[in-house]
Amino acid sequence: MAVSLPMESNPDTMNKYLQKLGVSDKWRMVDVIGLEGEALQWVPRPVLAVVLLFPLSEAYEKHRTEEEKELQEKNVPPPKDLFHLKQVLSNVCGTIALVHSVANNINNIDISDGLLKNYLTEAKGLDASAKGALLENSTAILEAYKEIARSEDEPGETEEHVNNHFVTFIHKDGGLYELDGRKSFAVNHGNTTPETLLEDAAKVCRQFIAREPDNIGFTVVALVPAS
Repeated sequence: MAVSLPMESNPDTMNKYLQKLGVSDKWRMVDVIGLEGEALQWVPRPVLAVVLLFPLSEAYEKHRTEEEKELQEKNVPPPKDLFHLKQVLSNVCGTIALVHSVANNINNIDISDGLLKNYLTEAKGLDASAKGALLENSTAILEAYKEIARSEDEPGETEEHVNNHFVTFIHKDGGLYELDGRKSFAVNHGNTTPETLLEDAAKVCRQFIAREPDNIGFTVVALVPAS
């Protein structure tokens, strides 16, 4: 079984990792410096995915439990081609967030032959749990991040970041979906479009922050064109 390092919400490191996995350098992660108004206008378009890093807490766990129960009762299936995988290993949520970002946008993003393309090919037809188990056994994908983190002496290796968690927001079939490796289901947050994904995801990110009024440990990045 592979052992993963916790990831920093650092666009430069994320971009090096994505390229090492075979993702075209025509796309990159950038910081979203604010979640309202003019700050959102500075983010290049189109936005393919929004990734939120937030602190795990009792408030989050309570909300997650209630949300999963509600989704289970509704039993509304997600779009068939939505890619959602369950987290098996600890500290791998950053990698999962990036995989969710790319895998749900493969019609827009070129992926060269290599680690990620092989994983996505093998994951076709698997359920979320099986996708997670496959990633657990994809040692080379996790080792690729370790190599980058060690070469940069990334502070993500310290224990203080282990209690943070990444989730991804993407547009699929007119819906805004939250993809979280710790949740059994993709969460539909209502309608969105490719043009309004960032603004609509920002609203949900602000809800995360509102549940933690005394915590400042939130960062947001977005997957956007490189130029």
